[in-house]
Amino acid sequence: MSDNDGYKVLSDNRKARFLYDILETYEAGLQLMGTEVKSIRAGKVNLQDGYALIRNGEAWLINVHISPYTSSSQYFNHDPRRTRKLLLHRQEIRKLIGKVEQQGLTLVPLKLYLKRGLVKISIGLAKGKKLHDKREDLKRRQDQREIQRVMKNY
Repeated sequence: MSDNDGYKVLSDNRKARFLYDILETYEAGLQLMGTEVKSIRAGKVNLQDGYALIRNGEAWLINVHISPYTSSSQYFNHDPRRTRKLLLHRQEIRKLIGKVEQQGLTLVPLKLYLKRGLVKISIGLAKGKKLHDKREDLKRRQDQREIQRVMKNY
């Protein structure tokens, strides 16, 4: 997708795809303050250590760092690592509760983007990879690169 669709990726959590097997993805809105939106539009957001939890039938985004907005005073600014509410449909939350509690899966933020002017986040239902799985992925990626290199010469 391109900018003319109103879709622009602002932050991507590439490490998540290495550490986890992503089983399903969900799109969620975020409950944000004005200074957070301005910082996100400037690209000052880090999804690296973030995760999502479901408490009391509500989804929460935890430990995602959104830098304070520089052009406003400290009084009006936000806390960079505050817990933010995720806006999901009730049936989606019910489905996630079942999968997270029964199967021991994790909710990981994958990417933060603008969609028709609104800030959205893509959340993945993930299962942690073991060390040998990570090594396998690295080996497969190196093999693919090697094949591409050889094919390029011919």
